[in-house]
Amino acid sequence: MRLTILGCHSATPRADKAQTSQILSTTNHHFLIDCGEGTQVLLRKAKTKFAHIKHIFISHLHGDHFYGLPGLISTFRLLGREAPLHIYGPKGIKEAITILLKLSDSWTNYPLHFHELSSKVPTLLFSDEKIQIHTIPLKHRVYTNGFLFTELSKDRKIIFDAVQKHGIDVSQINNLKKGKDATDSVGRVIPNKTLTLDPDRAKKYAFCSDTAYFPEIIKVIQGADLLYHESTFLDDNEELAIRTKHSTAKQAARIAKSAHVKQLLLGHFSSRYKNLELFGSEAAEVFPNVAIAHDGMSIDF
Repeated sequence: MRLTILGCHSATPRADKAQTSQILSTTNHHFLIDCGEGTQVLLRKAKTKFAHIKHIFISHLHGDHFYGLPGLISTFRLLGREAPLHIYGPKGIKEAITILLKLSDSWTNYPLHFHELSSKVPTLLFSDEKIQIHTIPLKHRVYTNGFLFTELSKDRKIIFDAVQKHGIDVSQINNLKKGKDATDSVGRVIPNKTLTLDPDRAKKYAFCSDTAYFPEIIKVIQGADLLYHESTFLDDNEELAIRTKHSTAKQAARIAKSAHVKQLLLGHFSSRYKNLELFGSEAAEVFPNVAIAHDGMSIDF
């Protein structure tokens, strides 16, 4: 998996800070997660091909998380898109988008599918042979979800020298990847473990958008390889975090520690703070493997 942060700052606009949006790239997909203002320009800067985006996940209907979506949908139309686009977001997102398309006479010339969400328990949104995506119900001022991306078990790795040594026909390669034994040219059964290696461990990414400190998510994100968790405030404004239903860096670190995640990535910083390294310092007092998100960064995991 590769995570590319397009924008990671909170609602107040700044000339050099972009609002929340990111791309998660997997074997078969490029998933767009949230779509703050200017996302399509950030996608261009990241050299992401628009045609690769087939699924968009919107955490909640605050402007800094979805106001870039109408423009992106319209640009897809101008570029002659034909492939279907699936949008997953809170109930009301279809009305919000379609009224703008109607008033601007910009109906799409490609299939546009809305999957509106209202459940307050983790829900499966998407699944194929490579990955599953569930909601992570959060606690914010409006209905909000994070998203959990879980790779499914990977194929075993072929030891090609061993395959050649035992004279295994290439027609058996797919069965070997699935863990089955092979048969050589004279009918002898060659054990799978002689011909393959264990696959890489399947990865898990948890995106936790705007939320108050909410320990109920710990059981959902348990063991994630990477957790992106909002940290709008430092400890000096914990009362403001409580009032606005946001989190502090230390609260995000407590979630990461309790969930036994491998790495914590902090984002959604309030514009009141000039030195973002303070977020890392405060979180590291609780959970050591922490990084600070910045616009344009990529993480492979």
